[in-house]
Amino acid sequence: MTRGKGPFALRGLAVSSLLIVSACATRTPSPPITSTPVATPRNALEAGVSTVPARTVDPITTARALTAFKISCPSLATRKDGSGLTQPGDWTAVCAEAATVAPGGEAAFFRDRFDWVRIGEGKAFSTGYYEPEIAGSRVATAAAAVPVYAKPADLIRCTRPDGKPGRGRIGPDGVCGPYFTRTEIEQGALAGRGLEIGYAADPIDLFFLQIQGSGRLVQPDGSVIRIGYADQNGWDYVAVGRLLRERQILPTGGAGMDAIVGWMRAQPDRGLSLMRENPSYIFFRELTGPGPLGAMGLPVTPRGTVAADPLFEPLGAPVFLDLAADFADGLWVAQDTGGAIKGANRYDTFWGAGAEAKSIAGGFSSEGTAMVLLPKGVAARVTGHGAAVIR
Repeated sequence: MTRGKGPFALRGLAVSSLLIVSACATRTPSPPITSTPVATPRNALEAGVSTVPARTVDPITTARALTAFKISCPSLATRKDGSGLTQPGDWTAVCAEAATVAPGGEAAFFRDRFDWVRIGEGKAFSTGYYEPEIAGSRVATAAAAVPVYAKPADLIRCTRPDGKPGRGRIGPDGVCGPYFTRTEIEQGALAGRGLEIGYAADPIDLFFLQIQGSGRLVQPDGSVIRIGYADQNGWDYVAVGRLLRERQILPTGGAGMDAIVGWMRAQPDRGLSLMRENPSYIFFRELTGPGPLGAMGLPVTPRGTVAADPLFEPLGAPVFLDLAADFADGLWVAQDTGGAIKGANRYDTFWGAGAEAKSIAGGFSSEGTAMVLLPKGVAARVTGHGAAVIR
């Protein structure tokens, strides 16, 4: 999901992320800057890396983490690490060993075969996302008529006249321009092109499924069409919760998902207008195998996968979260990314599908600390960039 969540976590545009963004909209004005601002780190090495003692980990979370980690290993051994922390060859030995770990040996494996490191100060912030289930149909019906579109062939990456690359389309003049907005697509810009994977019963449900980046269309007979992120139209995402809070439409503390949905349903015309203020639009593909898929193109694991910023953590690496929300403590694996998941120690935890997952993820946010697990010996190399080593 590219929560914003790459594939599933438009990942980072998880509903909880959307709500946190909205909750931060009202701030006391900052005083004028009178000193030179500190540059924002561009990756983990610039943020600083220090080793920390390994933690005692719960057997349940370690078993889930080992399952997720083994799924990641083939990609870890080949992909370039944008964080600068590891090289593909660093993972070869530990991935081979992961395949041989016997049940009950997971905690010792993560404790003894990895360097536990802290990126920057290690202060973490986490939200949650899930795989929504909404009513839908394979074919258009009176009860399900909102198209769920596959990626159009004319949506490409191209360089615009201002020199900036991005998603767009080539116009009749041969020039790269922006792709259709949400409003244009919902008003029929793609109609008649055979791009419909299925149809949703409710436009609001589809809107929030797009924020999650993946989900399930449940047909009247109970059968399921699973859909995952394919691409995005190139327009910036606008958090509708933030818009409502800025306009003081919802009371303080009332920008939760249920409150937003309730507001939209109570006034459909204004709800439609609000959704169309977010020009970003997600295209899907049907998933027929394991899934949903994360930014690595691999299945994500409920209560085992997190979305992270790949500039600050190797995609596929384990991470230990120690949060104020204790139920989310433990080992996770960074297998996804997201549009709102930016910077060091920013995570989005994946909770799976169903009512319980929705309940947890929809309102989950918590501060705490994070430790990234790197193959044994790697810390000695990366801490040579000037960070203090803590024993």
